[in-house]
Amino acid sequence: MGRKNMSAIRKKEMIIGFYELSKKIGLENVSIGKLAEHLQISKSLVMHYFNNKALLLKELNNYILEQYLLIINSEENISIKHKDDLNAFIKNLFTRKWNDYIDDGVFYSLYALIYRDEELRENFNNFNKILHLALHKKLTQAKERHIISNDNIDTLTEIIFAMIDGGYYYLGTQTNNSETYNKQVEIYLNHINTFIIYKQ
Repeated sequence: MGRKNMSAIRKKEMIIGFYELSKKIGLENVSIGKLAEHLQISKSLVMHYFNNKALLLKELNNYILEQYLLIINSEENISIKHKDDLNAFIKNLFTRKWNDYIDDGVFYSLYALIYRDEELRENFNNFNKILHLALHKKLTQAKERHIISNDNIDTLTEIIFAMIDGGYYYLGTQTNNSETYNKQVEIYLNHINTFIIYKQ
């Protein structure tokens, strides 16, 4: 195994460790020293790859993006062949499956930092562009397969993405009430469907 591959593996292990420790004690409480202790390695080794916390945060953002893309491109969502496939895909984007991949507390703690860190804000912008593109591809696939007939897929993507982003934030406050949660999901889905023009 080449040195570059080993370096990438070690960096990934540190980012996963950073994520796991952030889940445990809170993102704002993690330091390079605490991360080293958590991973049972020297602080100097962590600093060899990440000489400050800002670099860790940037890579954590990339790691979260990877996990979100796993949901969008999961086997059950991989192909849109029928109307039911599109409905199921959009519904999945509102479910707690996101939280199975990435802890909401870590995500929103990281998100809050974009208001104080310009570089992290730019990184988040790129993050959102990639997720937009993934959603756009699914909707384009539905149009090409004559499932929907919307002329402006760009606009439809923006509407759905905005509703998912805002809706998921609110739904996070309803996780202890499944009846309210499911009711809200149905409201969002019904509203989204008013913007989608399905082929008859």
